[in-house]
This record gives sequence, structure tokens and C-alpha cells, in this order.
Amino acid sequence: MTQHPARRTVLLAAGTAALTAGCSKYGDEDSDSSTASSGQELAKTADIPVGGGKIFADEKIVVTQPKEGEFKAFSNICTHAQCPVASVSDGTINCTCHGSKFNITDGSVAHVPATRPLPEKKITVQGGSIRLA
Repeated sequence: MTQHPARRTVLLAAGTAALTAGCSKYGDEDSDSSTASSGQELAKTADIPVGGGKIFADEKIVVTQPKEGEFKAFSNICTHAQCPVASVSDGTINCTCHGSKFNITDGSVAHVPATRPLPEKKITVQGGSIRLA
């Protein structure tokens, strides 16, 4: 007769394995993440049009240049229904899910249904390079 482990033993082993797998160093840079790591170059300043911007979907960020030499960055996730924004044109960051628009200067709502601004992201601009701060 084959002897099977007691249910309690199996549950204890499974719980220990799950607990151990969940233990990792907080902020571990080796973890798989869909957001960009600090210091990563996003673009060259020349790649961002004046009065417009560019969406970096993998990094979940949109970078704008409201006026010559002024660069801003925001989350690319619409605050209305959490859809990714689709374009930047005519001074606004545009979400095509429900028509929300946000100002490229400060991420504030330019057209509803969104009621909250896009969260600002930190970037650094140095020597023609735009990087996450």
C-alpha cells in the first residue's frame, strides 16, 4: 500500500513555498517590472516635438515639451478608466477610450470624463538626453 502525506503536511509545504517565493529584497532592480528603472534614457530632446509629446508605453510614461526647452512627464494611464493614453496633439494628451484629454503643461484635465490630472513623473534633462529621475 502506498502511503500519501497527510493533508496538513502538504498544506504546510505549499504555504512555506509560497511564503519563501514572495520574499525578495524590496526595490530589487532584478525583478521583472513594466516600469522603467531610474536613470534609464527615454529619449533625446530632439525626439519630443515642441507643443506635443511622445508616449512610452513600456515605461508607462508620456513626455511632453510644452514650449521650447521645457520638458514634462506624466503617467500614461488615464485617471478616468485606467486606459493607456493614445496620442499627444494640439496641446493635449488624449485618451481614446472615453475622450478624456489632459494639458501637456501640467497634466490637468482639459476635457472630461476624467476629473483628476495625470500624475506627474520625475525626469532629468541633461545634454540632449531625457532620463527617468
